[in-house]
Amino acid sequence: MKKLKTAIVFALLITLNSVIYAQVHDQKWSEIINESEPAWFATAEAKAVAENVLLYQRNIGGWPKNIQMQNPLTEVEKQNLIALKPTTKEITTDNKATTQEMLFLSKMYAQTPDERYKTAFLAGFDYLLKAQYENGGWPQFYPLKKGYYTHITYNDDSMVNILNVLKECIDKTDYYSIKPSEATLEKAKIAFNKGIDCIVKTQYKQNGVLTAWCAQHDELTLLPANARAYELISLSGKESAKIVLLLMSIEKPSPEVITAVNSAVAWFEKTKITDLREDRVAVPNSKIIEKVMVKDPNAAPIWARFMELSDNKPFFCDRDGIKKASIAEIGQERRTGYAWYTNEPKEVLKKYPAWKKKLKL
Repeated sequence: MKKLKTAIVFALLITLNSVIYAQVHDQKWSEIINESEPAWFATAEAKAVAENVLLYQRNIGGWPKNIQMQNPLTEVEKQNLIALKPTTKEITTDNKATTQEMLFLSKMYAQTPDERYKTAFLAGFDYLLKAQYENGGWPQFYPLKKGYYTHITYNDDSMVNILNVLKECIDKTDYYSIKPSEATLEKAKIAFNKGIDCIVKTQYKQNGVLTAWCAQHDELTLLPANARAYELISLSGKESAKIVLLLMSIEKPSPEVITAVNSAVAWFEKTKITDLREDRVAVPNSKIIEKVMVKDPNAAPIWARFMELSDNKPFFCDRDGIKKASIAEIGQERRTGYAWYTNEPKEVLKKYPAWKKKLKL
């Protein structure tokens, strides 16, 4: 009977582990990092994922993007990753790459103080510092990749994500369990201040009035710049939101930062759309989920991701780069496969009154 009970318990443990394993590997990499309970990072499964994260990191300190690092690797794949370590191609901070792997390793280290996690995190931190332009901006890829990738990149919050990593460490919060040395933190302070200065200098003036930011700015002139064919020069309703939230998080903001925030908030108020909502509609006899914009006087405020520099008019583009007045005028692939509207500025407007009160403005 005792042997039977032991066998049953063993079988249950195997089944439970299999279920947990399947659940985690059904999740997205970003969800595993941000939504897993702290205790999970002490599990054998988390440690197995951490081995993958360490393998994917290049010697320069950064990681490639769009990798589901929780997926099991074959021995051949592991050897291939080891061989790639000296290379620097496709190492980036785009799509949260590098900064999210650093967060994962920090959460691992908090549960299991493996020195390899600390070494990898600090190498990532050094990578972020090395990748910065002298003018304070960051490119999308470092080492530099030819094309629009060399522009200062606010797109998908890339530069803001970097600055938030630096700020958490400089402020010595407990957000990251791994602490850079004082010498490194001094470098980080310089890098952070240069980054904020770059943000202030790139805020776009429309007819002499400060507004918001473009997703990309030229790394030499600091002017708004194009990216992909459907990502034309424009003021960004999405990327500008996280920029302002970062500026509002500065404990003792300069007059220039205060002006930048006030100006951007005024622009958000001016450009919000209050009579439009986005609906998703299943297309019969297909796997397509269509995106439709519907007039609704009771809709919550949204903002266009792309607005004209001259008058804030929203526009939309297909892969041909031709501007259209509505998403209904572009092809189904880009219409449903891209975020043309956002509600992210609502968080700025929500926090703005308390920010003003705190600074006694």
